[in-house]
Amino acid sequence: PPLLALLCLGARGAESPESQPDAPPDEPWCPYKVGADGAGARLCFRPPARGFQCSARGCRAHRSAGGALVANVLRNGSVLLQWGLRHWGAPRPSAALRGFALNCSWDGTYTRFPCDSVELGAACRDYLLAEAHGSVRYRLCLQPRYAPPRPAPPAQCVEFRVEPAAMRDIVVAMTAVGGSICVMLVFICLLVAYITENLMSPALAR
Repeated sequence: PPLLALLCLGARGAESPESQPDAPPDEPWCPYKVGADGAGARLCFRPPARGFQCSARGCRAHRSAGGALVANVLRNGSVLLQWGLRHWGAPRPSAALRGFALNCSWDGTYTRFPCDSVELGAACRDYLLAEAHGSVRYRLCLQPRYAPPRPAPPAQCVEFRVEPAAMRDIVVAMTAVGGSICVMLVFICLLVAYITENLMSPALAR
């Protein structure tokens, strides 16, 4: 779209901390448009998630085959996507970069359904999927867009499955119950040992 291209023309992208450590600190906003097949979308802005690190306790990282796209699946059901240009072999900085196209789909019982498509500006290096459905296998593909005559490189895709919220709650509840049972068993064992040593031994001696 002309408005998005005008806003993002000549913007120098800030690489995500995980993929490009030499990111310039002067790109405060990421312009993007979300819509089904690009129709009826409006221009929005979001701040980049600089400094994000996927910790093992609350996040699982899934990387594309080429290494350019990373999906950080969080325990709260959201997914933070991060990417860099060096895995596409792009020169840095690239004035011909016009933005990125993100396509999403998920597997149903018998077929694959499309998600909302996203158009991102050239300054964007991450994007947040706020609410992903649990027990659904997602496939997201990201492709850079360049001005002619430079052709667009092939898209890089990542697949992942979000753990359902109900299952997370069940696991937490079972962990809590199991810990309580263990503590109770230890207390019972100590009580039995105390009774055996202090009460039954004198009675047997008499």
